[in-house]
Amino acid sequence: MTSAAIRTPAAWQGLALNPAAPAGILLRLLDPPYEAAWSALCRHRRELPPEVVDAIVAHPHPRVRGALARNPHVPGEVRGRVVDDEMWLVRAHLADGPGQDVWPRHLPDHVIERMYTTYDGQELQSLLVSRQVPFRFMLATAAHPVAAIRAYGPAVWGHLSEERRAALLADPDPDVRASAERALARVTAEDDADETDHWLRTTHAHGHGRSHVLVNCRLSRAVVDELLQERENGDLWCLAHNYSTPPDVVAHVARVGDPKTRREVARRADLPRELVDLLAADPDPEVRTVVSVRPELTEDERAAVDYLVEPHEVVQVGADPYRAPLSHARSAHPLLRRRVAHNPELPAELVELLAADEDPGVRIVLAQHHPEAPADLLLRCYLEYGGRNRDRLLGLPRFPVAGLATRFGSAEDPAVRLLATLDPEADPALVDALTRDPDARVRAGAARNPGLPPDRVLRLLEDEELSGEAAANPALPGETMEALLALPRP
Repeated sequence: MTSAAIRTPAAWQGLALNPAAPAGILLRLLDPPYEAAWSALCRHRRELPPEVVDAIVAHPHPRVRGALARNPHVPGEVRGRVVDDEMWLVRAHLADGPGQDVWPRHLPDHVIERMYTTYDGQELQSLLVSRQVPFRFMLATAAHPVAAIRAYGPAVWGHLSEERRAALLADPDPDVRASAERALARVTAEDDADETDHWLRTTHAHGHGRSHVLVNCRLSRAVVDELLQERENGDLWCLAHNYSTPPDVVAHVARVGDPKTRREVARRADLPRELVDLLAADPDPEVRTVVSVRPELTEDERAAVDYLVEPHEVVQVGADPYRAPLSHARSAHPLLRRRVAHNPELPAELVELLAADEDPGVRIVLAQHHPEAPADLLLRCYLEYGGRNRDRLLGLPRFPVAGLATRFGSAEDPAVRLLATLDPEADPALVDALTRDPDARVRAGAARNPGLPPDRVLRLLEDEELSGEAAANPALPGETMEALLALPRP
């Protein structure tokens, strides 16, 4: 092994991800010479020893602390340790959360409370759209004993009872009262058709501003009639969505709008039964599908709708999984069961039930989102599903790896052949051969396999393509890990 060949950030990044790397090695990677490994260690490593977390939280560089704030693998309690960070960017990363690819686990209540009382408006706005705050917490803020938190209760004004709204308006704290008064004024203005009409006619509204008003504010009959005369589908969609659209216009739009507009009519909470029945027989299958998940329908009525559900269409289900009734786990409708399956906090009984669901979409959603999804389900879903986030299944702690090499080492599909590289008991000769596989992902997986012969691991450390993967191999000898860090910075 020549030093020049492995003086690469890739090797340090691989070492940062190596599950067998001891805490001492990980702590050294936090030193400035190994800056290239910080993101891999702090944001992408799945398990961090307590002493490493302590060092990250106390690290002088905000990039290190900010990376921990966005690590999707560590618990919210760990990420929340940077809640009081001195650097605004670190706090912003915590507010942003791990990202939008998966529904994140909620932050602990005490962390959210601290953010509500110390963060500014922009950071809190990021927090609220990050999906890290449970809706139950947002509702509870209206009655929180701390006034600074209670002042955010009006943010969910439309979901509060009349009694709770009145209490906020009469709150002894002036900031709470002011927040409630602003919420009431906003709702009052949006519910004033004359105000809406004046705004539309005097400001030459266009673009997003116009759309916001047409979608969310009360419209006068004159404005509604103008939109009907223009017959632009975009305007009809606004009428389909707007809560104030008169019932006769809703009925009209349900008959003349394009499929996208009719789908929006089908989502209205106040839809009369005759329109529900009309749209349940709509020629567009997506319209019928929207109708089929309406809450007022019985199971028999849902079954009578000729809806269409794609077997593997699992990414967007249109609802906060934490707010989906758990009773929907036993619904006959697969979309309702998929909504429930997104909830990472389902009890064991429902996990077992949904893991055996006949709908592949339900099984795949559960496998991707629940930390206690059965091991055999994870493998089954990987084999059945080729869509978004498929590879994320491979990194889950419960993914079964024993025996995969024998079953899939010679599979024709490289995505299936990749499974063989996860087997820690794989035949070393097979693993060695897979490091020369035509598929780059298979080669990388084989380079990480602990069954790879030691001499081959060392040679791959000098390979430009696979040095990082070899450094992540848990069979890498401790002295080699030390040697990687002992090299001078390139």
